[in-house]
Amino acid sequence: MNAMVSIGVLAQQTGCTVPTIRYYEQIGLLPAGPRTEAGRRHYDKTAMQRLTFIRRCRDFGFSIEQVRELVGLADDSERPCTELRDIASVHLAELRVKLSELKALEHSMAAFVHSCETGCAGGAVLDCTILDELAAPATPESKAPSRAGCCAQ
Repeated sequence: MNAMVSIGVLAQQTGCTVPTIRYYEQIGLLPAGPRTEAGRRHYDKTAMQRLTFIRRCRDFGFSIEQVRELVGLADDSERPCTELRDIASVHLAELRVKLSELKALEHSMAAFVHSCETGCAGGAVLDCTILDELAAPATPESKAPSRAGCCAQ
């Protein structure tokens, strides 16, 4: 992209929405494009690269504040790359915690489904073990359904 483009074209080429671009401008992550004589913003290759960088950071799950830090580092080429590594390492640790939580959730949900399939599938919804488990307070022991099923013999 050598020429200036409209916000709509920028959105299309980067996979962002126009409101997202405006939001990033509003919070200072993306400089607002200069205006044409007609008052419309237009953007250059630098804006597209910055927006692509921001979008990719968000795709990887970085928070807005982490993206702000990463953008700041990208803008200061003299800073050591260990600062980038440290931010990425913290984010990796956060992702690993979330992954562990998701695996535990998957295990619990699989147990709910199995309990229903073996104990009450075909019975009334009101008597389903899944409803019982979802209504029960969460405890470390509540990873698997606690009753045999609504239709169990």
